[in-house]
Amino acid sequence: MIDHVASRALAGKVALVTGAGRGIGRAIAAAFARAGAATACAARTLHETEALAAEITAGGGVALALRADVTDAPAVDDMMANTVRRFGGLDILVVNAGVNLSKSAVEDSVPADWRATIDTNLSGAYLCARAAIPHLKQRGAGKIIMIGSGIGHRGAATRSAYACSKAGLWMLTRVLGQELQEFNISVNELMPGPVDTSMSVGGSVAAQQPGEWVKQPEDVVPLALFLATQPDKGPTAQTFSLARRDVW
Repeated sequence: MIDHVASRALAGKVALVTGAGRGIGRAIAAAFARAGAATACAARTLHETEALAAEITAGGGVALALRADVTDAPAVDDMMANTVRRFGGLDILVVNAGVNLSKSAVEDSVPADWRATIDTNLSGAYLCARAAIPHLKQRGAGKIIMIGSGIGHRGAATRSAYACSKAGLWMLTRVLGQELQEFNISVNELMPGPVDTSMSVGGSVAAQQPGEWVKQPEDVVPLALFLATQPDKGPTAQTFSLARRDVW
């Protein structure tokens, strides 16, 4: 059971987390709900978000389970509309949905896997942000938190699609930060470093970088809460990293 915590730092806020069915997204959605936010939990697999929403509700929180493919613009618009219809608005968007399908050198890669990785990790982030912006503006302020990757800053052999998608996500973060600053909507990249999840490359990173911190999804939560609770005129277009290595 997911119980409430004493801190209610997000009381009165509405959050939407994509890729909330498992891993980092699930941990962040559960934590935001514990902190008092009405939390929409979205993923392609509905039974996973339904299970999370049930746990949040059993712990006294407020949650909505949604099925959404972030590469499908109408589905993203419906996801946003359902969240706003249920909770009355939107204050925080966590763009977490991602895949890592292409794991070969460029010469040996499968074009369909390369495109699917870009479509989910970058185009999906664009569609989610685009759909959220009008609702965040209506609130007079808001937060968009992009879950990035050090690979998007430094690259990694055999990870061209993932690296390019996350590099694009970092640039999208910067551009959105510039476009939305006057509306008190901050847009920042949260770089978790290696995390032990179903799609993680954490083990290989740790092997190449002795002393690196391979985290559990829950270890990412404090930084996500920090970004979600910054002042309206707080940092924007920045990267906040949990890595223990030079990612630049």
